[in-house]
Amino acid sequence: MTVKAVSFVAKSGTGKTTLLEKVIARLKERGYRVGAIKHDAHRFDIDHPGKDSHRLASAGADTMLISSPEKLALVKRHSASPPIEELLVTYFTDVDIVLTEGYKQGSLPKIELHRQERSATLICRGAEHDPTLLAVASDEPLKLDVPVLDLNDVGAVADFIEERFLK
Repeated sequence: MTVKAVSFVAKSGTGKTTLLEKVIARLKERGYRVGAIKHDAHRFDIDHPGKDSHRLASAGADTMLISSPEKLALVKRHSASPPIEELLVTYFTDVDIVLTEGYKQGSLPKIELHRQERSATLICRGAEHDPTLLAVASDEPLKLDVPVLDLNDVGAVADFIEERFLK
C-alpha cells in the first residue's frame, strides 16, 4: 500500500509548524483526512511521572498504549528511529495524505519553506541538489527549477498539495 505524503522542510524558525497548522485546517475544510508526523531529532516524552502510563513504561513496558473514547497515544521504545516509510504504512493507512515536518534527508517529496530574513540558501538546492523537491514556499520571488508558492498564501499551498496528491 502506498501512503501519499509530503515533507515540509526548512531551517529552524522558518514557520513550518505554523504553515502546517493552516494547511491541515484548509485540507480538513475540503473534506480530506489528514495525518501529520513531526520529526524530532531530540528526545521527547509525552508521559509524566506519577501517571499510571508512565509507571507502566518505567516498569519496562516496551510498548505502551493510552486509549480513551476520543484519542489514543502509542509510546513504543526502539533502538533507532524507524524509517518514515515504515511509519506511514504502519500508522497512516486511514488518511488521504500525511504531512510531515522535517525529514530533510528522507526520500519523501518535499516542499521547502524559505524566508528572506532567515536564510539566503535553500536546503534542497544548496550544496546538494535534492531531486525530491516539489516546490518552494517563499516570501520573496525566486528563480528555481520547481514551482515557487507564496509562503503567506495558505490556499495556494493547499491547492498545490490537492492538485499534486489528492485529485
